[in-house]
Amino acid sequence: MENVILIVHVLLAAAIVALVLLQQGKGAEAGASFGGGASQTVFGSQGSTSFLGRLTAVMAAGVFATSFALAVYAKQKAENVNDAGIPAAEVIESAAEVQQSLPALESEKAAQPESDIPVAE
Repeated sequence: MENVILIVHVLLAAAIVALVLLQQGKGAEAGASFGGGASQTVFGSQGSTSFLGRLTAVMAAGVFATSFALAVYAKQKAENVNDAGIPAAEVIESAAEVQQSLPALESEKAAQPESDIPVAE
């Protein structure tokens, strides 16, 4: 279910980008007074502005809804990980024990200095 919501979310985001790029800016209305706006009657007498604006608002609401649903899924996954029953301190201590029990090469032990600060002699 989460994958379906994620795919819908990405498709809605791409659709918003396309719709915003299709819309004309505020300065494009000046050309209509010289006869340039007559070709935009496909969307009605008001042109494509109200149709594309409404469609963009619907897509934005869809992105908001899918974002909210994905946040709910992420919260549920985080709670499930915390409910595993293993406290974090025990995990860190067991990792330190495993690291100390690993064998190290003698050349690696000799190459590591006691301190990073040089000693003046």
